[in-house]
Amino acid sequence: MTLPAPRLEQERQAALERYKVLDTPPEEAFDRITRVATAALGVPIALVSLVDRDRQWFKSRQGLDAGETSRDVAFCDIAIGSDDVLVVPDAAADPRFAGNPLVVGDPKIRFYAGAPLCTADGHRLGTLCVIDRKPRTLGGPDRQVLVDLAAMVMTELEIRLVGLQAVTDLCAAEGAVQELRRLAQTDPLTGVLNRRGFLATAERELVRAQRYARPLSVLLLDVDHFKRVNDAFGHAMGDAVLRYVVAQTRQGLRATDVLGRLGGEEFAIVAPETPLDSALMLGQRLRDGLASASMATQGTCVRVTASIGVADRATGPATIDDVLRRADAALYAAKRGGRNRVERYDGSPMMLGMDAPDHGLAAGDEVAARLD
Repeated sequence: MTLPAPRLEQERQAALERYKVLDTPPEEAFDRITRVATAALGVPIALVSLVDRDRQWFKSRQGLDAGETSRDVAFCDIAIGSDDVLVVPDAAADPRFAGNPLVVGDPKIRFYAGAPLCTADGHRLGTLCVIDRKPRTLGGPDRQVLVDLAAMVMTELEIRLVGLQAVTDLCAAEGAVQELRRLAQTDPLTGVLNRRGFLATAERELVRAQRYARPLSVLLLDVDHFKRVNDAFGHAMGDAVLRYVVAQTRQGLRATDVLGRLGGEEFAIVAPETPLDSALMLGQRLRDGLASASMATQGTCVRVTASIGVADRATGPATIDDVLRRADAALYAAKRGGRNRVERYDGSPMMLGMDAPDHGLAAGDEVAARLD
């Protein structure tokens, strides 16, 4: 079935736009072809002309200053109506072109020959055309030269398109790799960095702080009596509590602070440009923010508290493991001190010598996640 002309033009335009070549800078691959065309055929003007919706635009031009013309005066608009070469020996004597502004005015076209630029699926994008300011003919051998050069233009367009697609694919692949890398370092439940991602980021921040002799602190935050929440209300409620703790904690952090989930109900914060006293005040704000708020979910109002330990890089050896170990000792002191409190590492060997914290419930402990 023959498609209506408007449908054919829509498909031709879509094919042209697929090459992403309109309004791009000159390229030597195309300029080389138009230079050969002028030399081989003995003409002053040669163009790679692409017929857009309402204009013809020249990807390459020799002997012509204009970068485009209106489509309604373009010889090439007629040339793309056929797969054959359009030859106009004398435009001034041709009724189709005698009154054309490009004939009666600059560039004073008298001779025109245009070979269509055809895609593999039959769409004609424009022409490789040659122009003279005096009448002439185009013999068989010269016609074949023009056809062959037009085929070379299409080859260059295809190569260019493949290159653009390769770049697009490469960017997409790189984006996928970056996304996989992000997912590998992100806790899927809370959306913050996981242990691996946090440790890598904290190490970079510590190295930067050491290089420029700047303060840096680490805070460890542990949700009080989290096991009781899971046991009483199930893991779905426990997950909701963890997401709530993250949301509340983020409100008290700066853009430069880094929050991560180390595992279970334990979170860590690296605070660049923050000495120990300032980090202690940050910990107090975070503790207060949790203790003074409540989370409503599934018809239940839950108030959550947390214990926080604070340490900085200046109070001892300064690998990230060292700083975390000191912060963990301070966190254990907060737990031993009654929970829902903030402790800082004071440099005491006794604090580091404490037994590792037991994050379970001791007999008789009051539940800090109170249910109203």
